[in-house]
Amino acid sequence: MMNGLLHAHSGLRWIVLVLLVMLVAKAWQKGKADVPYTEQDRKLNLYTLIATHLQLLLGLALYFMSDKVNFDTSSWSVTVTRFFTVEHSLMMLLAIALITLGYVKAKKATSDTDKFRTVFRYNAIALLLILIAIPWPFRGFGSGWF
Repeated sequence: MMNGLLHAHSGLRWIVLVLLVMLVAKAWQKGKADVPYTEQDRKLNLYTLIATHLQLLLGLALYFMSDKVNFDTSSWSVTVTRFFTVEHSLMMLLAIALITLGYVKAKKATSDTDKFRTVFRYNAIALLLILIAIPWPFRGFGSGWF
């Protein structure tokens, strides 16, 4: 079960990244062009929100089952344990909170330009946090591309 959760979490990462990049690029492009915020734009924002929340649920399951997460004080000096216990988890939670706030604030915004700006700001910061917090294979945390 642990292996299946890990592969699902790692595979969904790519869907989240593609959706986020598409959302940020569209918000940037359409915000500059002063075009209307369409139903398609709202759906892309919603699908990104859903995918990140699904990723959160998988991540929480892994958090409480993984041997890479340890709350013992002596494990804080171990880079891999500290990364997965604190750094990865907190940055991802913050990114998901930003994506959620961006969705809610864009929904409440009155003008289309404000909607695109809000979506861009919150999701661009979230994308940056996610890119920093992913345990890429070249970082040496024993993670693969999938």
